[in-house]
Amino acid sequence: MNAVIRLAVPADAAALAGLRWAFRSVEAEPVEDEGAFLARCAAWMAERLASDRWRCWVAGTGLELVGCLWLQMIEKVPNPAAELEQHAYITSVFVQPPARGAGLGEALLRVALDFCRENRVDSAILWPTTRSRSLYVRHGFSAPDDMLEAPIDGSRHLS
Repeated sequence: MNAVIRLAVPADAAALAGLRWAFRSVEAEPVEDEGAFLARCAAWMAERLASDRWRCWVAGTGLELVGCLWLQMIEKVPNPAAELEQHAYITSVFVQPPARGAGLGEALLRVALDFCRENRVDSAILWPTTRSRSLYVRHGFSAPDDMLEAPIDGSRHLS
């Protein structure tokens, strides 16, 4: 597959909302009508893509988007020690099933991690699916010893 990886723009929001629906609606039973979700999600995505705190890279073939990766920059409180002052949260990494196996997920992750290095990010965090865990481990991700998580609603959700 000859896909191009590029930074998403607000005009990609409707297609990205469709990718989000394709990703999440098979993982759990939707509680929202598809049309309502797509409208709400596209508006949210267009707004975030116009900001500087979120970035999204897409994999596309021509006009069709077949994959994406979202990244949110998280500021750390200033520190007087030699410590970088940003984290990155990676989420909604998805490649449509027919496009899988061509290295697009890996290419999206590589671009995001390069961005993190260029922007002096201390660490990147994400919540992998069982299927995606090996991809992240190959790129240096591991379970931290110095972080705790408290799921507030008591259930586990994919991001």
